[in-house]
Amino acid sequence: MASPSNPLPGSARLWTNENLKPEALQSLRVLGDPLADDVIAELFADGGLDAMNALMRDFVANEHPVPVNLPDPIRRYLEQSHSLPAWADLDKIRAGEDVFWRFGPRIILILTCYSLPFCYLGQHGVPVLALTNRLSSNPKRRIVETAQMIVDVLQQGGLTSPGGRGLLTIQKVRLMHAAIRHLAPGSPSYKSEFGLPVNQEDLLGTMLSFSWIGVDGLDKIGVKLTPEDQEAYIHCWNIVGHLLGIHDELLPSNVTQAKMLADGIAAHQFGPTEEGKALTSALVEMMAHVLPGNVFDRVPALMIRYFLGQQWAAWLGIEGGALAGVVAEPLRILGVQFGGVLEDSKTIAGIAERMGKLLIESIVYVERGGNRPSFTIPGDLRQQWGVNWTS
Repeated sequence: MASPSNPLPGSARLWTNENLKPEALQSLRVLGDPLADDVIAELFADGGLDAMNALMRDFVANEHPVPVNLPDPIRRYLEQSHSLPAWADLDKIRAGEDVFWRFGPRIILILTCYSLPFCYLGQHGVPVLALTNRLSSNPKRRIVETAQMIVDVLQQGGLTSPGGRGLLTIQKVRLMHAAIRHLAPGSPSYKSEFGLPVNQEDLLGTMLSFSWIGVDGLDKIGVKLTPEDQEAYIHCWNIVGHLLGIHDELLPSNVTQAKMLADGIAAHQFGPTEEGKALTSALVEMMAHVLPGNVFDRVPALMIRYFLGQQWAAWLGIEGGALAGVVAEPLRILGVQFGGVLEDSKTIAGIAERMGKLLIESIVYVERGGNRPSFTIPGDLRQQWGVNWTS
């Protein structure tokens, strides 16, 4: 098992200003995930589009236990893709789970108001997201499924217990990514400058939206994790990255490296797109719809602007101006003292704690369609977070 000071194998890349130059990151945009890509290619060759649709319907989109009649390529893939890497540190995994145990509602809020908008800034990655259509046509499902993945991965034993929910969820997401890589280039609106769909740079950026952005988001709302907790949380998501098919040598070796890599990808990729604006608008509308009453209607946009900053928020269509003033009066109803809310982390922290719990309680009722179960949280986490609803 790796020592705390060296959580990744010796082949891990040290990210520097040199290898974070645009040409170096651009080289990652042609790299996929051979293990999952070969499975999808074999499945498609054997059964064509019908086999692919059956996979998406009966396995990837269904959280019930693994069907007994899966095709052989999928069964082989499940056997080959479930093991933790040799460098996994079980003590760090438990410490990362404990961070989620303590701050889960706020982490779910960070997912909706920071992690997802962060992903929507990628000028070449976000058009591929938009190509799937379901993200903008059903943003509720997108939030629920992403929040469910976080709960599956970070609940106690999610990554380490035999048959843990986290492991199976990751395996399904990895196959879905491979299916997108196989099918998206055939779309009339696909452009070669997008690169290979769900390539290694986009996978890294998405993983960092949960790991580094999670740590940074907690800091922005006044939750000061210890350095050890920060490293543990990054380590958990590095393991998820490995299981999702990210090359080990690309994973950040510590918190500093994670920030540097996130900043480098942002410098290479981020900018305004119509797709990013549309996805963000759908996200904000969804949160306003599911949160109870109308007190919080304008708060999601405020939180996104707070987390991202004015420039990135503007690229997503969220402008400043009178936004803070519009939010102020409804928040006073809840007893939130409003000052310079965009600069006051204490005010934001109070909003985040209250809104995080309400968001979790609300999304459990979101209809996902088909045979997909509703959002589920283990009983011990519900009790710890003080989140209530009837099952």
